[in-house]
Amino acid sequence: MELGIIGQAAGLFAVTNIDDILILALFFAQGTGRPGSTRRIVLGQYLGFTAILAVAVAAAFGATFLPESAIPYLGLLPLTLGLKAAWQAWQDHRDGSEDEEEEPAKQDGPGPLEVAAVTFANGGDNIGVYVPVLATAGVGGMTVYAAVFLVLVAVWCFAGKFFATRPVIAKALARWGHILLPLVLITVGLLILIEGGAFGL
Repeated sequence: MELGIIGQAAGLFAVTNIDDILILALFFAQGTGRPGSTRRIVLGQYLGFTAILAVAVAAAFGATFLPESAIPYLGLLPLTLGLKAAWQAWQDHRDGSEDEEEEPAKQDGPGPLEVAAVTFANGGDNIGVYVPVLATAGVGGMTVYAAVFLVLVAVWCFAGKFFATRPVIAKALARWGHILLPLVLITVGLLILIEGGAFGL
């Protein structure tokens, strides 16, 4: 029975978070060569997913901290961060050599709150999937689901880092990552807004 729940939890996590691996790979690529970036990204991923899990568990017990109508508006988080990243990439490109000199001094790369915001917004729609599953699993089953999910967050971080450090992928991300990251974040934000019908879209 326990193994069955573990398998279901792993399958549910994988299906609902597959897109996170791409976003994580982009974050890891952005943090390449910057001290502490891996720690900040993993911390951010855990903060974001723990928030998703906390909201889902609370809703499963009948407490609704996040009204369903508010979920589509979470798309504003990655959209804003994507626009900010696009602006930064444009500024870096425009300034050219000046920024290259400043690069070592800047402790760039994604911060934990930035990663957490994107993780939470991107997984906001997962809450609706998790709530009925957790509500019917009982306290014991819910604990197993939560434990499996949290273990798999580490696996997802490892996978994102793995893809970001493969020579072919790393080379592509080093060349195009500054364009891909804003593009992916803006796309994720718009999809959340549009699919959720935010602002009457």
